[in-house]
Amino acid sequence: MKIKNQPVLDRVETRSGKSKIKSYQDLTIATVGSHSALDICRGAKDEGFKTLVVVEKGRDQTYVNYFKSARPSTSSGPSGCVDEVVYVDKFKDILLPKIQKILKNKNCIFIPHRSFEVYVSDYDAIEDKFDVPIFGNRYLLRFEERNEKPNQYDLLEKAEIRYPKIFKDPKDINTIVIVKVNEKERRFERAFFLATSHARYKYESERLIKGGVITKIDLNAAIIEEFILGVQVNFNFFYSPINRRLELVGTDTRRQTDLEGILRLPINQQEELFELKRIYPQYEEAGHIAVTTLESMLEPAFEIGEKFVKATKEMKPPGVIGPFGLQSVITPGPPKKEIVVFDVSPRMPGSPGISSTPYSGYLYGKNISMGRRVAMEIKKAVAIKRLSKIVT
Repeated sequence: MKIKNQPVLDRVETRSGKSKIKSYQDLTIATVGSHSALDICRGAKDEGFKTLVVVEKGRDQTYVNYFKSARPSTSSGPSGCVDEVVYVDKFKDILLPKIQKILKNKNCIFIPHRSFEVYVSDYDAIEDKFDVPIFGNRYLLRFEERNEKPNQYDLLEKAEIRYPKIFKDPKDINTIVIVKVNEKERRFERAFFLATSHARYKYESERLIKGGVITKIDLNAAIIEEFILGVQVNFNFFYSPINRRLELVGTDTRRQTDLEGILRLPINQQEELFELKRIYPQYEEAGHIAVTTLESMLEPAFEIGEKFVKATKEMKPPGVIGPFGLQSVITPGPPKKEIVVFDVSPRMPGSPGISSTPYSGYLYGKNISMGRRVAMEIKKAVAIKRLSKIVT
């Protein structure tokens, strides 16, 4: 079933006054070819939409070959989920007028994710120059960056959600901390290191500077957070402005490159590895694992989710729309376990495996992905002519 012939006449304006939606009669769901594009496309296809992926030359085969939508004659086999691709030299070229014209002519609603933010790397342009309807609140995306003002710490403070203590001066370090600093070469990645004192901070940072991993300038701009001991759980929520309801779609945790390999070694071999190779554990993501949490933790999770929704409405109207993730640590008691949020993702999460957790099934009678939940919201908004409620 295709979504077509729906007379949508919503009109959305950015701060620059550009019209975002004029008349959409045959919608296409579009995104950038990275991060969670397949999750988005499969969900869109399941709800009857066409799909389009903007791909970068040299990293396109996932979308033009392996998961390409099949022709009707081959529908008895794998159906795929990517109908069409648009090539760019670099992902940032999605801002070019000729690329935006293609997306608008194809009646695209664009779904943002982390790779879109990172590769475009210009929130002003995303907010005021990207003249394509975005599902969600495009003005919330920049809150993810800790060097923006206001940022996610301000948002968590407004929501009265507990987050790790921030140390402005490394001389004040009096507990175990994690230092988050941009890498020298891969600016979109962060080099993390742990320290328990100012002396250890100096030792670890100087080692990374000498190794060419980070720079002194980036170190001075680094975030020093208290390292919270506990179980990491990402709570992946969906807020529906149409239904005015918060939903927990699923929960997951991260898998992170050589950190996992190091932790699998006996402690004496870990020490030998550090001494011989002078390595440092990296927290770079390699994937996610679906996890569950105790039912007793669901009410506290929903409580912070509701607080987050309310705070976003107050700080950046109309507030959060659709998916958002609260990356958290569940700490032990006594007196009771507590959820501490250490990272905020005000957009599509990067974990398609969350559909393997039971929470969406409790709501819908079947497990759904975040990509499908997004498509369901768009489909309903079109049907009741309220598309302007969910796009900016």
